[in-house]
Amino acid sequence: MSRSVNETERKYEAPGGAALPDLADLPGVAAVAGPEEQRLEAVYYDTADLRLARAGLTMRRRTGGDDAGWHLKLPVGVDTREEVRLPPGRATKRPPEELGALVRVHARGRELAPVARIRTTRQRRQLVDDKGRLLAEVVEDLVSGQSLADESRVDSWREIEVELGERGDVALLDRVEARLGGAGITRSASSAKLARLLADRLATPAAGRSTGKSAGDVVLAYVREQAEALKHQDPRVRRGEDDAVHAMRVATRRMRSALQAFGTIIDRDDTRALTEELKWLAGVLGQARDLEVLRERFADAVSALEPELVLGTAQAELTRHFSPLEAEAHRAAVAALDGDRYFALLDAVDGLVADPPFTPLAREKATKVLPDLVDKTYRRLAKRAEGARDDIGLHEARKAAKRLRYAVEVSEPVFGKRAAEYRKKVKAVQELLGEHQDGVVARPVLRELGAKAQLDGTNGFTFGLLHGLETAAAQRVEDRFPDMWRRLGKPKLR
Repeated sequence: MSRSVNETERKYEAPGGAALPDLADLPGVAAVAGPEEQRLEAVYYDTADLRLARAGLTMRRRTGGDDAGWHLKLPVGVDTREEVRLPPGRATKRPPEELGALVRVHARGRELAPVARIRTTRQRRQLVDDKGRLLAEVVEDLVSGQSLADESRVDSWREIEVELGERGDVALLDRVEARLGGAGITRSASSAKLARLLADRLATPAAGRSTGKSAGDVVLAYVREQAEALKHQDPRVRRGEDDAVHAMRVATRRMRSALQAFGTIIDRDDTRALTEELKWLAGVLGQARDLEVLRERFADAVSALEPELVLGTAQAELTRHFSPLEAEAHRAAVAALDGDRYFALLDAVDGLVADPPFTPLAREKATKVLPDLVDKTYRRLAKRAEGARDDIGLHEARKAAKRLRYAVEVSEPVFGKRAAEYRKKVKAVQELLGEHQDGVVARPVLRELGAKAQLDGTNGFTFGLLHGLETAAAQRVEDRFPDMWRRLGKPKLR
């Protein structure tokens, strides 16, 4: 069984002759324990083309030290990574399946094999407070690394790592960094030893969200952002983490909406097949997400009722109904994430980001091009909103509102506050219609739960009551929507 911890650390280049400065007098530090020497050896695993390293992940089997075993490091944020740990075991030819599954979004069926061996002689010092609690760990490493693709070559270097302890904070990291800088020790360009060792084989990472002036720059930056979000959520979905399915589904929808709304910038004919696959993936994830939403909705509704209105064992019946369905939906989602269709989708996304099929319009200024396309998305919503007379019509209006919201979101780096404020107004419309749609989905399930309770010899009154409350809530949405729609107005980005 794995366990995981978040580690926040910074790495530093330590040139020859640069001595580690005294850190005992830093504010909040009562003492420095150590140094303690450790000898570590780690074999790193990756695909032949280093897909994990390119994505900022490392997987290793370490011996020595007090955390020997399998380690998988996943990026979380600036200076922070999640480390998933397993015992060392006996097998060394391939990583444990549990870790292999968490990197499948990058490996995509390719074999994970040893790519490097790194040996480290470590001098560890611990900064502690006046109660002996760990604030930070400072280690001085003498590193010897060898790529297993070229075993004749050995690289050696010296580096410093500073990792936050459970009682430390980022301000302490900054103070340590300032002290190191005064001694000529500067931040490392590599976030991991493996990245430094194999730097000549690793491509420059893709740029982040851009505020470039061309329409193509802005739209592609947004698509890239969603692609990274999708990949980031993949291991979280596999582990069944809270909100992971929702976050991954939202990333697929945002990407799909952007490609649809801005199809005259990134050629729509070239992305049509990809948007269909994104729709498929959102549908796969939606089975698990919809069940999660319904369960939470019903549980909250039962909890909000007066006790005398909760007859029978309503909460227990909700658990019995939803638990097996959610478990099966999660298994189906993970099975899809292990399949060739999903891997092909990821390959298509990577191909799009690396070589986007831009139209001539993509070279135009974003300030000139994007407002017209956002207006077009608004007109699509207007057509559906003005014709929304029933459940289906309101559902179509909700989907159109979501596309408009994401289209405006794409434009925010260019139009700033105006776009952000309008996006919030569109989101309110979307959420109102989403509440209506949730009720449309909920009522048949409540009817089923009530009937089942009756057949099982328990009391279905509570589910019938919830059905009535859902009907009343839907009517209130229908009454509110026309006025909210009138107050939304047209986007004014120019």
